[in-house]
Amino acid sequence: MKFTNGYWLKRDQYQINNPKEIFDTQINGNELCAYAPYKKISDRNDELNLGMTTIKITSPEEDVIGVKLIHFNTKKKGPSYKLIDENPNIKIKKDKDKVTYTSGHISATLPLGKKFEIDFNINGKIFTKSEEGAQGEITNKITKQHYMREQLSLGVDEKIYGLGERFTPFIKNGQSVDIWNQDGGTGSEQAYKNIPFYLSSKGYGVFVNQPEKVSYEIASENVDRVQFSVPGESLEYYIIYGPTLKEVLDKYTKLTGRPSLPPAWTFGLWLSTSFTTDYSEETVMKFINGMEEHHIPLDVFHFDCFWQKGFEWCTLEWDKEKFPDPEGLIKKIHNKGIKVCVWINPYIAQKSPLFKEGQENGYFIKKGDGNVWQWDLWQAGNAFIDFTNPNAVKWYQNKLKRLLDMGVDCFKTDFGERIPTEDAYFFDGSDPQREHNYYTLQYNDAVYDILKKEKGEKEAVVFARSATVGSQKMPVHWGGDNLSRYNSMADSLRGGLSFLLSGFGFWSHDIGGFEEKATPDIYKRWTQFGLLSSHSRYHGSVQYRVPWLFDEEAVDVTRKFVNLKLSIMPYLYEQAVNTVKTGTPLMRPVFLEYENDRNTYSLDKEYMLGKNLLVAPIFNNEGIVDYYLPNGNWTNMFSEKVYQVNSNGEWLHEKYDHMNLPLMVRENSILLRNTNAVHADYDYTYEPEIHLYELKEGEISTSIVDNKGHMVGKITVSRQNKQIEINSVGLKGNSKIFVHMNGEVRSFDLINTKASFTI
Repeated sequence: MKFTNGYWLKRDQYQINNPKEIFDTQINGNELCAYAPYKKISDRNDELNLGMTTIKITSPEEDVIGVKLIHFNTKKKGPSYKLIDENPNIKIKKDKDKVTYTSGHISATLPLGKKFEIDFNINGKIFTKSEEGAQGEITNKITKQHYMREQLSLGVDEKIYGLGERFTPFIKNGQSVDIWNQDGGTGSEQAYKNIPFYLSSKGYGVFVNQPEKVSYEIASENVDRVQFSVPGESLEYYIIYGPTLKEVLDKYTKLTGRPSLPPAWTFGLWLSTSFTTDYSEETVMKFINGMEEHHIPLDVFHFDCFWQKGFEWCTLEWDKEKFPDPEGLIKKIHNKGIKVCVWINPYIAQKSPLFKEGQENGYFIKKGDGNVWQWDLWQAGNAFIDFTNPNAVKWYQNKLKRLLDMGVDCFKTDFGERIPTEDAYFFDGSDPQREHNYYTLQYNDAVYDILKKEKGEKEAVVFARSATVGSQKMPVHWGGDNLSRYNSMADSLRGGLSFLLSGFGFWSHDIGGFEEKATPDIYKRWTQFGLLSSHSRYHGSVQYRVPWLFDEEAVDVTRKFVNLKLSIMPYLYEQAVNTVKTGTPLMRPVFLEYENDRNTYSLDKEYMLGKNLLVAPIFNNEGIVDYYLPNGNWTNMFSEKVYQVNSNGEWLHEKYDHMNLPLMVRENSILLRNTNAVHADYDYTYEPEIHLYELKEGEISTSIVDNKGHMVGKITVSRQNKQIEINSVGLKGNSKIFVHMNGEVRSFDLINTKASFTI
């Protein structure tokens, strides 16, 4: 939201007051309280008829400083984000001319007796600041709406990332962003997953702790600042220091919640009925059997909306005309080693048998007149489950439990964005403006909770579209309704990388695009990208997504890339465990691994899959790809071609057929594989192949995890000249070792946990 008219003037409708100095400070335990009037105080007369901002500075964890700006101390209704407070050791030092608040390496300094500002610094070096005139207490003179504003300074060439799954340009400088969940597809400025947290290329992050709409002006209204504002009388934000961006994500996810580890089977291929296609038990089994006949491993089958009758969503009852024996069908699918997912959402149509039940018991969001809040968008007479009502949560969970008792393994938790705010009343009295974004957390938490109770904590997983702060604790999330076009494929990746920089660990997208019919070429290229993503699902709206309906080569492409992903599960799951421990996303922008290479800062059409694999999807029907390799030796996993890249990095322009793309292995990598895998969930410790790529002098190691995510061992590799020594702990059986050097592959045996050989 913009409040000014250019650099010098205010917009006519706004009155803006800014703190002019720190008049007084108080120290209350670990809290520093500063009082900043809207005028420089020269004499006692200046203390009358004057407003001020109360500034409270705190620290919930080391290297994190919280700032709360308060005009009037009004009591806010819920909900609020749940944050972790570790009560770190902090230092508050007050001198004659300044007061300094320090947590770990980061300090906030407020000058006394001088013009107002807050400097955020490391060892005396300022990395951002709230300058004079940045903070604002603002009133719209026409509507009387009140706002609080902050602006944090930007350095020369400083870049801003994150703010959720955004499909606008990857670097957010120059953009206006509203943190407001909307069902806007993947081709607009709207987003399903809005997160009020951004990362700076200077090694810090800023989290605005407000669940209502937060409006950002990122080097836009003021080109040298990031502005954020909220309606109301107070604004709270946290500065999180790295110094690396991985460390910022570590500290942010420690504050707001770590990503949970999805079950191993979720990393395999998911196949959907698609949305508006006609399907029944016969269709479902034909597709599952077809995948088996074409030797394409399948881990999850997903039933989309029409497993229920039309106009009755979400009745949570099978359409018995199409599925006369759902328990029997689920058992058939399970007998093939395949899990079952069904689509749900938190809305109840008026025709649904559940509507009357929910209405009579007060389980829906209401209007001021006491009636259920309804509209015809999506389903006729749609009502919204009120998750602030504990009885409504239990009611909904009991309906889901019946499905779990039938054998359903997980739920696709669709929607959760279009939550009403006007004339909307919640059971617990929550503020509807704060509930709008927060609703998705309550919805997915209710579903995730019943999954944990019924399936066990390590088996719980949702496939969610909407998200807010804290939703990372309930993976997995997918990108939403994209188009079957190359532009939309690139948009999906860009949005996913933005999302993964916002505290989330795992992400997926609709392979082939959701809307429209995919061409065979798009289907095959998107299959490559999709099966080299965190999670992989074929899904569409008007078209079945089984490969043999496209062409025979699509079958070959699908088979190759499914088998590839299954084979590298020992590597992927070890990296996923690291994601859970550190907050570093499994699928990540290249610059998270190469922060010192400024050429990587704008890369949004390639990514790292874990720390050792670089993937460059192909976004055209010519098979041409332009991609960047940072410094080091890189090996193409398919061709074994080695790229020796100097410290300046290198751009490549290449052409690939449908069976290949740039899948590059970083030098000095240990990659565990099992080429015999037929599902994503298997014993990763039993005789995996140990692949070593372009080993350098010295020692490297990798952890070994089992298929439950437990650390069970370690592989250590050392090289001195041409001599290689390998020691392993935690592997079973006898593994083969493959050494990839200079474009050649040599094999050796690992016997009794050790190997020694010369290359």
